[in-house]
Amino acid sequence: MLHNASVQDIRLSKANTNSEESTVFEALETTAIALWVGESLWGYPIMLGLHVVGLAMVVGLFVMRDLRLIGMLDSISFQSLLSLSKLGWMGFLINVISGCFLFSSQATYFVTHTPFLLKITMIFLATVTAGLIQQRIRVGAEEWDSGSGSFGVVRNLAIVSIALWMGAIIAGRLIAYL
Repeated sequence: MLHNASVQDIRLSKANTNSEESTVFEALETTAIALWVGESLWGYPIMLGLHVVGLAMVVGLFVMRDLRLIGMLDSISFQSLLSLSKLGWMGFLINVISGCFLFSSQATYFVTHTPFLLKITMIFLATVTAGLIQQRIRVGAEEWDSGSGSFGVVRNLAIVSIALWMGAIIAGRLIAYL
């Protein structure tokens, strides 16, 4: 059973890739895991389910942290957010692994698909931003929890972070429709 378009139809639509790229991505699509994800009854739903769980973890926790930085959720301490960020990074790892498996099933299609490329770009930028924010929180958490100190640049990073994660989610959903 195949999801959306058939794998063969997608492989035929790769006219925009050069021959070296096509060969690499075609080879990826013929691996055992790619075939299991793309052609089995349960492969794609299992990987997509894991992807959604990872998404909920990473975006849920990082947006909660970002909302705290912009002045909401004042009852949550920055020390607590630092502890919870480990779960956010675990969700990110789940997404990387499940995302690679999902990608492998339709690599020749995704590599030229604008919404997918936009999603990956936004995820990269959101991840860099998340790392910068976490680094700043580690340095300022005690001071901020005590009420002294200013968030300054970190507040702006939090706004950018929320926009990037939401943009990545929207681009991800557009993959199925465009």
